[in-house]
Amino acid sequence: MFQKTSFTTLIVGVFVVYVLHTCWVMYGIVYTKPCENPKFENCIKPYLSGKPRLQLSIYTTLRANADGGHTLIHKEEVFDVDSKFERTLNVSVPKKTRNNGTLFALAFVHQAGVSPWQDQKQVHLVAQLTTYMIPKPAEVSLISGEEMPQQPEQQKHRAKGGESEVDRPVSHWRSRLTLNVVSEEFVFDKDFLPSDVHRYLRVFQNGKKMVYLPLLFVDELSNRVKDLIEINHTRTELPLTISYDTISLGKLRFWIHMQDAVYSLQQFGFTEKDADEIKGIFVDTNLYFLALTFFVAAFHLLFDFLAFKNDISFWKQKKSMVGMSSKAVLWRCFSTIVIFMYLFDEQTSLLVLIPAGIGSLIEVWKVKKAFKIQIFWKGVRPTFIFGKSDESEKRTEAYDTLAMKYLSYVLYPLCIGGAVYALVFLRYKSWYSWLINSLVNGVYAFGFLFMLPQLFVNYKFKSVAHLPWKAFMYKAFNTFIDDVFAFVITMPTSHRLACFRDDVVFLVYLYQRWLYPVDKTRMNEYGLSYDEDEKPKGKAHRD
Repeated sequence: MFQKTSFTTLIVGVFVVYVLHTCWVMYGIVYTKPCENPKFENCIKPYLSGKPRLQLSIYTTLRANADGGHTLIHKEEVFDVDSKFERTLNVSVPKKTRNNGTLFALAFVHQAGVSPWQDQKQVHLVAQLTTYMIPKPAEVSLISGEEMPQQPEQQKHRAKGGESEVDRPVSHWRSRLTLNVVSEEFVFDKDFLPSDVHRYLRVFQNGKKMVYLPLLFVDELSNRVKDLIEINHTRTELPLTISYDTISLGKLRFWIHMQDAVYSLQQFGFTEKDADEIKGIFVDTNLYFLALTFFVAAFHLLFDFLAFKNDISFWKQKKSMVGMSSKAVLWRCFSTIVIFMYLFDEQTSLLVLIPAGIGSLIEVWKVKKAFKIQIFWKGVRPTFIFGKSDESEKRTEAYDTLAMKYLSYVLYPLCIGGAVYALVFLRYKSWYSWLINSLVNGVYAFGFLFMLPQLFVNYKFKSVAHLPWKAFMYKAFNTFIDDVFAFVITMPTSHRLACFRDDVVFLVYLYQRWLYPVDKTRMNEYGLSYDEDEKPKGKAHRD
């Protein structure tokens, strides 16, 4: 009665609903319903509409509540909320902060000429000027033992506690403090007050009218890892750049949600560096490009899932390796594991690391299927049994071996030469780091050569029908999407270049698909031919 719906159609439907729901949520964040009748009792009017004389004062304190004392570091006696500015100053660092402690900033917007501690109409926020991070390990020349120049504080940590001291979190100075004030004179409706703005809203009664004080906001997303300075015992002053600019109400609400999201990720174990990758997407990217990135990321997620589904289905049902390069499968497994270990060694963002780890596990499973490996356990000792190949598979292996023979003449000298060059002229944290970097550079620079055996097998068989084209097409779309992410997410340069390298391979595969049309009498990847699959199971009908 009802037509059967495929799983792929269901997933695409869920994806469309997700995108539409996200657009609706984003609209709800950006748009705030104003009070339609300003004379209505539920209306909350802005304090800035009266054009008051304001002053900006910034203090430092050892505690967030200023119980440990406070020190004035900067003040704008004539503070115009519509005029942006940037000030750079040196801040005195207390001894407790230099001893791996913390320091906070208290930013006040208050009436000019009145102390913020005595002003009843002041607004203030607390910002942390320090954060804890593990210092970057020193890199040395593995041949001569010469170290790269270090900062004095890094040398002191190493001299004091040895190698293990470097692994301890050290207090770092945030050299930027970004403040914003909503300058637009927006009238809120008490019944439709956004919950995200509520925590920044201070309201007082002025006769029968309700008035809210200036909306002050500390932009935590602008605190980047590249701006951090390691704090040592000898440096008593550190630079601080104070930036101020106006902000719209819609952007304020969006920024509040993004800061909350980053904070939640940190609570789940994301480090300062991981959070910095996400901050860079929002801070260093135009808002229109950011919206495009969201849709690109959504499609990337969809294609990733569909490619994963079809790839698993293809290899789960595959019984023969005819026309498939087993060495290419083995190489993909090796290369994905090396790339994962390299990204882990480089402490790359979890946004890149987690998919790489999942991909490595899938490639290991593919190797098991390709070589027909069966594992039997005798106690705690595994026994591996390899399946036998038929004549067609042996023919494929012969082409595969011939292609690898030609490639070895070019590939091995290049990889060995690159590893020796890196050992002599570059510096690494350890021999393990050099080994992983040498392997991954070989994978990134010459890894596409290991895709050529499959192209050679396709050429010999004059067919591409044995390839998992559904999964391949989804991965191909993601390859072009990765080109966009290569400019958005921070990653090693070699990993970024590899994204563009895959584009070339994809185009070659497309050319072969056009060059070798589908032969309906040829066996497909499941061991069936199109003609056999389409034969009617009943009796032939005579005209």
